[in-house]
Amino acid sequence: MRNKILFIFSVLGVLLAIAMAIYSAHEPKTLPPAFKPATNPYANGIYAQGIIEAQQNSGENINIYPEVSGVITKVLVKEGDQVKKGDPIISFEDSVQRSLVAQQEAQVAVSKANLRNSVDAYDKLKRTWDAGPDSISKDELDKGRDALGIAQANLDFYQKQYEAAKTLLAKYQVHALSEGKILSINASVGSYVSPQGVYGTYTQAMNPLIVMGGLKQGLAVRCFIDEILIQKLPSLEKMSAYMTIRGSDHEKIRLKFIRIQPNVSPKIQLSDQRSERVDVRVLPVIFSFDVPKDLKIYTGQLVDVYIGQE
Repeated sequence: MRNKILFIFSVLGVLLAIAMAIYSAHEPKTLPPAFKPATNPYANGIYAQGIIEAQQNSGENINIYPEVSGVITKVLVKEGDQVKKGDPIISFEDSVQRSLVAQQEAQVAVSKANLRNSVDAYDKLKRTWDAGPDSISKDELDKGRDALGIAQANLDFYQKQYEAAKTLLAKYQVHALSEGKILSINASVGSYVSPQGVYGTYTQAMNPLIVMGGLKQGLAVRCFIDEILIQKLPSLEKMSAYMTIRGSDHEKIRLKFIRIQPNVSPKIQLSDQRSERVDVRVLPVIFSFDVPKDLKIYTGQLVDVYIGQE
């Protein structure tokens, strides 16, 4: 009986080993990709990494820095708002500067009153002198004229001080210098900012207070061509390019060449971290494109770009 039980367990062990061997030899079914991978549409196309940005006539996005240091008291716009030239964007604490303006305004008023008194006094001396030179001395007339000149000089001085104080007060409110769209606001009410910008918690660097983009139709993509691939760029007349959005099954988007920034510069990884500077140098090439209605695209998004020849 005992031998029979051992025989049964041995057979079961052999069968289990055969089953495990068959299961291990079976290749699992490969899962389909989460999205269509980027492919090169050209036989000898150049690959480049790109970043989406607002379309500009020159440069990149519009970075706004304040002209004075202070604490933000009001944020008058929201990210995504469209603003016109001259629209107020952000206000700073300006009580000290307002007091200075009021003080200078009062000083101007006093100087104007002194000037009027000096004018009246000199006119009286002048009429007396004209009526009879012996009635007053020449020294008195000269002193009256000098007092009038000093009063006028004081008024001019305080008037300039007053205008300078008002000009500085106006800088405590940041205005849009051009028409555009608010892309990002990097500070909130209570934040302290300076003409160097605002300290970024995540980037650990000084960032612009406001980043704006243009209002042109469509967006642009800035590509960074490795310096060893510059000689393989096709001529501008025959240049063609396509863009693929990462994480999307959308067909490749046709790009329209805008310009080349003819300045090869050190490559900084697109996470915008200064510590990631490498020895590779790149040439910026800018394209525009029409945003498909069924695709979500935002500035700052990384894309894959292939450049070839038509």
